[in-house]
Amino acid sequence: MAGMSAFSLGMIAAWYFSNIGVILLNKYLLSIWGFKYPIFLTMCHMVMCAFLSLVCRICGFVPKQGIKSRRHFIKVAVLAVVFVTSVVGGNVSLRFIPVSFNQAIGATTPFFTALLSLFIMRQKETMEVYGTLVPIVLGIVLASNSEPLFHLWGFLACFSATFARALKSVLQGLLLTNENEKLDSLNLLLYMSPVALGVLVVATTVMEPSVFGVFVANCSDSPKFAWILLLNCVMAFAVNLTNFLVTKCTSPLTLQVLGNAKGAVAVFLSIMLFKNPVSSVGMVGYTITVLGVVFYSEAKKRSGVVKKRAEMRAMQTYQEQQLQIQQVMAMSALSGGGGGGG
Repeated sequence: MAGMSAFSLGMIAAWYFSNIGVILLNKYLLSIWGFKYPIFLTMCHMVMCAFLSLVCRICGFVPKQGIKSRRHFIKVAVLAVVFVTSVVGGNVSLRFIPVSFNQAIGATTPFFTALLSLFIMRQKETMEVYGTLVPIVLGIVLASNSEPLFHLWGFLACFSATFARALKSVLQGLLLTNENEKLDSLNLLLYMSPVALGVLVVATTVMEPSVFGVFVANCSDSPKFAWILLLNCVMAFAVNLTNFLVTKCTSPLTLQVLGNAKGAVAVFLSIMLFKNPVSSVGMVGYTITVLGVVFYSEAKKRSGVVKKRAEMRAMQTYQEQQLQIQQVMAMSALSGGGGGGG
């Protein structure tokens, strides 16, 4: 941190504020305020994300990247559907379970990422990496068994959201492998938003048909509701914007490390604000899961270094073999030339 500029530190602070703020406001609206429409709330988020990402694009704040082909669009559309599933699942869970339990389940994302990478991309990890998945799972089992406010539907919704989040990460690595098709986080959000909005409008109309009347009534009865919802939507976009800026001014690894600590901060603040009961066994379980995630990140980093060294050695060996072949061919040519002259 010492070598970072004031801008970088400011972006990291903004990243923390927006990530934790949107979670706490989601919980406040869906549970405390009693606005029990998570799909509509996600749709509001997506409208704001679509609008502000377009503004950033028009103002030249982000580099212009385009959809290259129909195939490229289909890939982005698939990611958009999975993305919507993860966000809606997370918001649904906040209706029923506390933020602390939501974050504990969300911390198991590396477990699903490792398994999906193995089954979808056939990407094997080292035994050390797989070993770090044990405390991640063990911790969430402890936390679930001792959660005072455990709710089955909330648990299943959060579990589905975590699985979908990992699936999006794996699919993004699988589908957008071509350098010409890769998109930064804000451009990807810009192109996912229309597809996501289409899905959310249909889902809201079918599953939450009364929400529009409730929304108007809430705004009429309490301007505070409208302002909180607006702030919530702006923060939802700020999460994506600060992801882009932190990655740009630091590195993806820094973002990963920050993410490991973000959950713990969100848990602490949510307990302070919402006063939800927690058990000592549950906190021990969550701590074990977070430590498992930290160990997983370190093991992945070491695995990447080892893999890179192996690739460099393989390249060096290949170059040496090619040089030897060229030398043998050159000697053969000289020998053949000398024989012809005799």
